[in-house]
Parts: sequence; C-alpha cells; structure tokens
Amino acid sequence: MNITNPEMVQQLLKIGMLSGASFVMALLIAPVFTHFAYKYKWWKKIRGTDMNGDETPVFNKLHKEKHKRNIPTMAGVIIWGTVLVLTVAFNLNRAQTWLPLFTIGSVGLLGIVDDVVNIKSGGNGVGGLKAKIKMSWLLIIALAGSLWFYFKLGYNAINVPFVGDVHIGWLYILLFVLVFVSSANAVNITDGLDGLSGGLLSASFLTFLIIAFFQGNYGIAAFCGTLIGAILAYTWFNVYPARFFMGDTGAVSMGATLGVVAMLTNSVLVLPIIGFVFVVETLSVILQLFAKKLWGRKIFLSTPIHHHFEAKGWPETKVTMRFWIIGAIACVLGLVLRFIYG
Repeated sequence: MNITNPEMVQQLLKIGMLSGASFVMALLIAPVFTHFAYKYKWWKKIRGTDMNGDETPVFNKLHKEKHKRNIPTMAGVIIWGTVLVLTVAFNLNRAQTWLPLFTIGSVGLLGIVDDVVNIKSGGNGVGGLKAKIKMSWLLIIALAGSLWFYFKLGYNAINVPFVGDVHIGWLYILLFVLVFVSSANAVNITDGLDGLSGGLLSASFLTFLIIAFFQGNYGIAAFCGTLIGAILAYTWFNVYPARFFMGDTGAVSMGATLGVVAMLTNSVLVLPIIGFVFVVETLSVILQLFAKKLWGRKIFLSTPIHHHFEAKGWPETKVTMRFWIIGAIACVLGLVLRFIYG
C-alpha cells in the first residue's frame, strides 16, 4: 500500500485534524465540566465492599486520602460528548461509524444513570446501579448492536490467525454480545487509579486506528483518532492527583466501544492481546472471588491487581506508568500479529 497515495494522504490529514480538534475541544470543555461538578458536588462515592459484599480493608487503607478528598465523577461525558459532536459533523458513515457512535452514546447514557445513583448514594457504599440492572441493559444494547452487525452489515465471519476468515453464521451474534459486555466490564474494572485507564485506552485505540487505516477503513480510523484526542484531553486532568474521574459513563462506554471497533476491523482474536492489561485486571478479580469462595483465602492482597501492587508498596504513579508500559508493549505485539496473519 502506497502511503503517498493522494487518497491516503487526504485521509491522514482528516484523521490528524479530527484528533487535534477533539483534543482541543475536550480540553476546553473540561474546565466547564469541573466548574459544575464541584459546584453541584458530583462526588464519587467509593464502594467499601467487594462483589460478595465483604469488607475491603486493604483497599480502604490504600485510598483513605481519596475517601477524604472529594473528587467528582462522570467526566466521561467530556470524552463521548466530544466524539459524538465531531463524528456527527465530520465522520458519519453507515457502515463504519454508526454502530460505534450508537455504542458510545447509549452506553454512555446508561453510565450517567449509574453515576447519578452513585452520587446520590449518600456515602453508604451503594456504588451505583445494582449489577443485575446494569448488566441487563448492557446485554440489551449489545444484542441490538449484534443484530445490526449480522443482518444490516452482513458480518458473519472472524479472522483466525494463520487460517483466515472463518464463517460462524448466527454464532457471530453471541460472539458480539460476549465481546461487547466483556470489554465494557474489563475497562470499568481497570479504571481504578489516576490516569490508568486513559493511558491504556489511548494506546489500544491507536492500535486499532493503525489496523483500520491499513485496511482502508478510514471512517473507523478517524473515529479512533477522535476518541484518542478526547481521551488524552481527559487524561491531562486525570493524571495523579486526579481533578475528576471518568465514572461508568466513561469507562463502560469506552470499553464497549473498544469491543465494537475490534469487531468492525475483524480483529477480535487479537483484542485480548491489545487489551492485555484489561484482561489481567479482570482475571485477577475473577480468581480472587473463586479463591475466597472455594478455599476461603485470597490470592492477591487486593483486587483488581493494580491494588495488589499498591499494597506491596508501589506508589500509585509507579503502578500506573508500569501498566502503561506493559499495555504499550502488548499493543505492539497485537498489531504485529494482526498484520502477520491479516
């Protein structure tokens, strides 16, 4: 593929301009959001128990300062609000951007409801919507997206490394729902340290931008660029010590969108590599729950695993930056593997 091709140069310029515009726009929106967030006290209520309802003394000890310092949540609206505006205005494409746009908007709205419940919980550790309610709505949105993929866009195959495209028929619907929900929850689980999810998401979407660009899927590439710009602007304010948190409206919607982009670029089997840190974070929680259920003891000092390393004595910033490094390496490996078998 000739990088000097006039069309490719034009598309590169478009991607660069949308990425830059997204970064600037989100950067300008952030202080406005901050003003209202602090004025109306959109404080994040830290959950004091795990998924089983058990106390989390290690986590509470590690983050006692954040318990004391009021930090607003729901800043994910800065990201997906910016992306919605710019994509509708400059990058609307039925085959390439309608579905990720629907995903980021619908899941973002679900996240807002969850964050509002968290804000109004009065510090009693409720932490947002009940898991069953949130999961039910996620499944409904995922199913709607999968049906669009299968019936409207005609997707029914996945690319298997060193084999090629394998047609799986209606099972594609189930795969889509699994990827959608898993990605949404994995990013949400990882979003627990200042700047952590922002850096990892930027690297992941950059990887899919490159994949989509060299596939000729310029709309998807531009969408990823728009996301990266907005995420980096958010991360500018979210690095330690965070001015605000992404909230479920950001983490869950970004995770779901990451899964959709992987499906759109037929790269779902390298998503676990590109999102390696997200996978490890999620597995650490699952393993901890099973260990406590089966043996009555913990594997890790605290989960997700980034809290384990904090408990081992690593400063929060060191954990974040080392996870960024691991995430970047994983993205490069995933990119190379995708091009080798693609």
